[in-house]
Amino acid sequence: MPINRLFRDGKIKAEEVERLNRAFTFALDLLNLVDRNDPICDIVARKVIEIDRTGTRDPEEISKLAAKQLGIP
Repeated sequence: MPINRLFRDGKIKAEEVERLNRAFTFALDLLNLVDRNDPICDIVARKVIEIDRTGTRDPEEISKLAAKQLGIP
């Protein structure tokens, strides 16, 4: 799973990991991506983390914003 590779440094709390994983999964569903080894998933993961850092905390909202910002209506 690409998103976990992006925060292996241990500076992230368990509840943040759970929230980001949920948002990532929701975003993949919205984008109809099933192969988590697809390089596009890495882009999605980075976008999810970027949005989370802006203060948005709802996984579904993060996923919708990620899809929109990646150009998927």
